[in-house]
Amino acid sequence: MRHLAFITILILLFASITFASDVKDADLAGTWYPRDKTELQGLIQSYLAAANPEDIEARPFAIICPHAGYQFSGPVAAYGFRAMRDKGIKTVILIGFSHRRPFDGISIYDKGAFATPLGEIKIEEELAAEIKNTSSRISYRPDVFKDENSIETQVPFIQAVFKNAQIVPIVFGTQTYDDAVILADSLAKTLKDRSDYLVVASTDLSHYHSYEEANRMDKRLIGVLESMKAREFYDESVMGTCELCGVMPVTATLLAAEKLGFDKIKVLKYANSGDTFGDKTKVVGYLSAVIYKEDKKEGKKPMLNENQRNRLLQIAGDSITSYVKNGKRQTFAEKDPILNESLGAFVTLHEGGELRGCIGNMVGQGPLYQTVADMAIEAATGDPRFPRLRPEELDKIDLEISVLSPMKKVASYKDVKIPGHGVVVRRGFNSGVYLPQVADETGWTRDEFLSSLCAHKAGLAQDAWKDPSTEIYVFTAEVFGRKK
Repeated sequence: MRHLAFITILILLFASITFASDVKDADLAGTWYPRDKTELQGLIQSYLAAANPEDIEARPFAIICPHAGYQFSGPVAAYGFRAMRDKGIKTVILIGFSHRRPFDGISIYDKGAFATPLGEIKIEEELAAEIKNTSSRISYRPDVFKDENSIETQVPFIQAVFKNAQIVPIVFGTQTYDDAVILADSLAKTLKDRSDYLVVASTDLSHYHSYEEANRMDKRLIGVLESMKAREFYDESVMGTCELCGVMPVTATLLAAEKLGFDKIKVLKYANSGDTFGDKTKVVGYLSAVIYKEDKKEGKKPMLNENQRNRLLQIAGDSITSYVKNGKRQTFAEKDPILNESLGAFVTLHEGGELRGCIGNMVGQGPLYQTVADMAIEAATGDPRFPRLRPEELDKIDLEISVLSPMKKVASYKDVKIPGHGVVVRRGFNSGVYLPQVADETGWTRDEFLSSLCAHKAGLAQDAWKDPSTEIYVFTAEVFGRKK
């Protein structure tokens, strides 16, 4: 018996050692970014708060993001990550390249987790295995991920922005166009039926030129990049007319985007280390950009134009400020006929990327502008899930307004379109509502959406939506916002 017990202990010890080996250490903590958890959290949040990217309302596929030490590239990286907040991202495919360990082919970290001072982030092992199995050129070589800044510097940003997300880290060895095609084909095959992912193509731009020369070279590269022509981009990069270290991650991402129908690119921020760090003698260029496609599901004309949206945001913001600071409701008088329509609306507040309040009316009970003013105050002070907003928080609040179409009762749950519809379920005295953006943020299927709505919002059985006696109403929402 003692012999068996000893063997059992050895097996458990071996298993624990094997498991631990699958967790990659934070090799660069304390050099490229802070080792202290609180300091790292504060630094990333300060970068995210300072970033002011243009809103991307369409479906994103990838961001191009720099990977230097945080004091150099962190302010630029924050633009791409902040623009991806609230996009329902559950998995990040992180594509870099090996700076320090040359090898032939592509390596994928397909098991375990990555550790940083913010904790461990899991590998999505099923997707990683699918990608690896598409080609013999893709293999598991954990050694090439050690000290690899093109991968590791992205991970704390991912942890800070995408709560509970998983990652699939990939590193290129040789820089051949054929390998870019192989990975692009693999991504197109494995991602074609998913919408809950984001690709991060890791690269810096020109290296160690004068400030003026760097700006000239990087401007040319951005122009080529915006053409979305992967072969042209690769050729100019390897010839040196465009300069970047991550030619393979970006080329593969462009190829995969084309295969999956993502045909737009927007530059969110360009700067170099002379702008972020101050020394302009020999600088490195940094870029945040997003690759996306226009959402063509809805062909209807928007309910509100830009001026009407901006006015409602102003009314909501002024209402919150006046009530929180002085306890007084501001009065408004609007002549615009659209703003005087009786439409339902919700106002949602976020602070630091986290929900801070959300209140609304499903149906209009007066002019739209007045509904927005009232719901803004309620979201700030009347949501029972949160304490009242304090005056010192006013400068930290992101504001979002959802203007609702009239509700329409459907004959069957099969008429619910997810994503696309917001839904109200009613049965007896129980009811619950999810706005359309819930599906975008969670990536839920229709069944998951309706089950959660019944169980967690309406207090019904999880499968009550299948019962013909449960009433189901659908609506759409025009969602817009303003970030601090």
